[in-house]
Amino acid sequence: MEERNKEAGLLDRFIAWREKHIPQSQFILILSFVVGVLSALAAYLLKHLIHFIQHLLTGEFDADSFNWLYLVYPVIGIFITGLFIRKIVRDDISHGVTKVLYAISCRKGRIRRHNTWSSLFASSITIGFGGSVGAESPIVMTGSAIGSNLGSFFKMEKKVMMLLIGCGAAGAVSGIFKAPIAGLVFVIEVLMLDLTMSSLLPLLISSVTAATLSYVLMGTEATFEFHMENAFSIARVPYVILLGIVCGLVSLYFTHVTIAIERQFKKLSSPYIKLLIGGSVLSVLIFLFPPLYGEGYETIIHLINGSSENIILDNSLFYGQAKFIFVYMFFVIMFKAVASTVTNCGGGCGGIFAPSLFLGCVTGYLFANLCNMSGMGVLVSDKNFALFGMAALMSGVFHAPLTGVFLIAELTGGYALFLPLMIVSVSSYLTVRIFDSNNIYAVRLAQRGELITHHKDQAVLTILKVADVIEKNFMKVRPDMDLGALTAVVAKTKRNIFPVVDAGDRLVGIIYLDDIRHIMFRQELYHRYSVAALMRQVPERLSIEEPMEAVMRKFEETGAWNLPVEDISGEYIGFISKSAIFTAYRKTLLEFTSD
Repeated sequence: MEERNKEAGLLDRFIAWREKHIPQSQFILILSFVVGVLSALAAYLLKHLIHFIQHLLTGEFDADSFNWLYLVYPVIGIFITGLFIRKIVRDDISHGVTKVLYAISCRKGRIRRHNTWSSLFASSITIGFGGSVGAESPIVMTGSAIGSNLGSFFKMEKKVMMLLIGCGAAGAVSGIFKAPIAGLVFVIEVLMLDLTMSSLLPLLISSVTAATLSYVLMGTEATFEFHMENAFSIARVPYVILLGIVCGLVSLYFTHVTIAIERQFKKLSSPYIKLLIGGSVLSVLIFLFPPLYGEGYETIIHLINGSSENIILDNSLFYGQAKFIFVYMFFVIMFKAVASTVTNCGGGCGGIFAPSLFLGCVTGYLFANLCNMSGMGVLVSDKNFALFGMAALMSGVFHAPLTGVFLIAELTGGYALFLPLMIVSVSSYLTVRIFDSNNIYAVRLAQRGELITHHKDQAVLTILKVADVIEKNFMKVRPDMDLGALTAVVAKTKRNIFPVVDAGDRLVGIIYLDDIRHIMFRQELYHRYSVAALMRQVPERLSIEEPMEAVMRKFEETGAWNLPVEDISGEYIGFISKSAIFTAYRKTLLEFTSD
């Protein structure tokens, strides 16, 4: 205890020294650099852990025969991950980016300390053993947790904490993909409440630092080596637009299948039943379709580099059956969403970056070959269209067209294809937006009204909580009290509203001062009227857990200026007034728009 107090004292002295000698704006830049370094190191460790486990387990597999171990490895991986999460972490660490959004929306930028390492190890086990998910969402969670806890350690304010979360996410994406622009754009499109000049520089520093360190550790070559052989021509624009529409529909399929399966698994209480169902489905799918094993990056590399598409049949029951290749690819597309979702629902840990890239690549490649086989119009490059499909699925699933464009350009070095990448990304995004207003990360929070958005009014209301604006200095009265006792209570307060509660502290009505003003000084009436006879019905009740959007809607519907708040059990807590909400709104808006 004494050592802990001594450490706290040293930290307080350092913070006092820092505040005196280093301006906060400069200190934020230093922290963003540190966050970038740590995020890149975490990304490097995660990548190598995954590759080590995969090589250890599947390095000796024969391509020309099926492998029964595909039925075993995924179940073992999910089982180990589940035990790790339940026994060691003891917290839900799935859906990394969704958790980051929730931290920004509802936890004032605070992410638990264990998230700096727990997602990293859990996802390496899941993916290394064949889980059909990606490492990117876990590393975004890790990077964001690093930023959040670093800010918390130095006792930074809420606005800075959220910025450091963004720096961690940018550094994580930049580090794992070696894509600094994509890391920055991802944070702007998916995570950040608002972007100002004061927040742009720290994000850039984290992104560039993480990407540079990744170049040092993993080499300067692109993540997916791509050599363009067929230059893009304007004549192929209609096909690119059509591919974007197709990928938008595939994105919708991916999102809705994911949400539907998650909804079914939530009905199961036992983690072992989830493991049995999720692990069994995943193992069978991987046994029938080995490209679903792990991240699927090997398949992407083969397809965008013009290798024979038959290589996708390796290790499967259909090895050498080239006549079934396109039907096989179609089923791979259909089952990828299922495989990814049951991996996480069964107890694994992983994200949907890699599944989206994989799905887009196979969709684009299949689309190009079907177009060429149809004999209509000009021939299109299956390599290029595999690339376009990756950008389109990324844009559609994440509702982030700029991220799709820059990520694929940086991942592959395909900068000469910027125009078609932009066209296909926008086409996919617009197709998805017709049907869904939220991306797959945000839809869970949006359903609960906890989603932070780029719309400032909506975002500020999301940040505000009922508990932050409750006023509790109202004097309670009982229904059996008479007018005389009520008058005595009125004399003790300046409030003009009096909650009427029963013996269990449950609200049964409201007394308004204006309703009794004309009789409260007539002593001959003091024993004639009771509070129960004078009170009004409650126009509407608010719950302590109610989102502020719903609160404002109830104020608008009732026309009330004050509404009572109850806890989860229904006991009276206090009142919320419109004026308190407006004051808090203005304060929060000022915090998030000031430089």
